[in-house]
Amino acid sequence: MENIELITDHEIYDKVILELVPKARHFLWFGTADIKDLYVNKGKRMVPFLEILSDLIKNKVEIRLIFAKEPGENFQKDFDKYPVLAKLLEQFNCPRVHFKTIIIDGKYAYTGSANLTGAGMGAKSINRRNFEAGILTTDAVFIEKLMKQYDDIWIGKHCKSCERKDYCAEWRGLK
Repeated sequence: MENIELITDHEIYDKVILELVPKARHFLWFGTADIKDLYVNKGKRMVPFLEILSDLIKNKVEIRLIFAKEPGENFQKDFDKYPVLAKLLEQFNCPRVHFKTIIIDGKYAYTGSANLTGAGMGAKSINRRNFEAGILTTDAVFIEKLMKQYDDIWIGKHCKSCERKDYCAEWRGLK
């Protein structure tokens, strides 16, 4: 495998969230066990990460989000500030998702320990953020495998035989 870099702690925020995500032109896929109100630098302001996603959607970037745990009240308040998200952000809840993956245009991928939260990927200070590690790659084979796993979950490949349907808010009618 080529072009694989271990990134840790604040590097995840700098390289993935600030540098690569805003450069998406076609699609972004996020998978996370936990999602919370994540704030990021935008110019000289701190804004909800949802504002960055809203801007991308307005620029015709398709965004998918799979999460295991329902977001909290603060996230929902931020979400409601950006009406385009309710219309065009594709999302669903799967309680079995525990991976933390971001795929950007099928060209870049992050996978690692960091949830899509302020302590995991956000602009928290060095003394308040989690200790995280992950892989950032442009390796086509590696990215293809991540995309296959993500897409299988997205299309409901595992739903029919899943033994966690009682905990699934979506169950998506794939009985």
